[in-house]
Amino acid sequence: MKLRKVTAASAAVLALAVVATACGGNSDSGSGGGKKIKIGIKFDQPGLGLKEPNGSFSGFDVDVATYVAKELGYKPNEIQWVETKSADRENALARGDVKFIAATYSITDERKQKVDFAGPYLLAHQDLLLKKDSKISKGTDLNGKNLCSVTGSTSAQNVQKTIAPKANLKENSTYSECIASLQSGAVDAVTTDDSILAGFAAQDKYKGQFKLAGLKLSNENYGVGVKKGDATTLDKINKALEKMVSDGSWKKAVDKNFGPAQYKNEQAPKIGQIVK
Repeated sequence: MKLRKVTAASAAVLALAVVATACGGNSDSGSGGGKKIKIGIKFDQPGLGLKEPNGSFSGFDVDVATYVAKELGYKPNEIQWVETKSADRENALARGDVKFIAATYSITDERKQKVDFAGPYLLAHQDLLLKKDSKISKGTDLNGKNLCSVTGSTSAQNVQKTIAPKANLKENSTYSECIASLQSGAVDAVTTDDSILAGFAAQDKYKGQFKLAGLKLSNENYGVGVKKGDATTLDKINKALEKMVSDGSWKKAVDKNFGPAQYKNEQAPKIGQIVK
């Protein structure tokens, strides 16, 4: 008899658990048709993709990704932000860790072999960040100098191949590490896209310490990375980006995120128009 009571009680608990699970299942479902959407961004790039001390996220890429997610049917609270460092972006898409990536992801022929790109949604240029009193004024001045960039970035490859083959290149996993090295004097310059460098230079803790060289060492067409072959998602994101420009949201995001750094952005690029 006692055994029957325990069994009956266990069955009742199990039944309640099933009901609770069924009722609570919608808490993790978005209007996009199921689970929360996972989006890859950078966590350490001020003005583009930054995880704030309070756990929130800010930056131009974050605003672009949030707008795109909205057009795909997801609310901001249905987005799960995933940190995707430069060297792991292709793998993150291939593994299905994220639905798409908006993380200063320059469109290149080499990358297009592994992923598909929507966009571009921003045209940036490779530049140098220097200390205020630096005498470096052109790319070739980097030969023999200590230079920092991020592993897997097109900027590091560009320096090694064409700009300054004799530069002493140090590659870190994040740009924040490079900026710290520049501040300490361990390197003479940091190279990456001007949009990224402007974001760091505008931070309160760095104000007045650095300057942009103002060089257009390359054209960087930022695209939204999508898993290779996912044509449906690609088409939806391209339409979302076009709408973001046409309704004024793109310009508003540019002004909000880059304005404080006095960054002079290019006009919004046309979808599919890659500037070489």
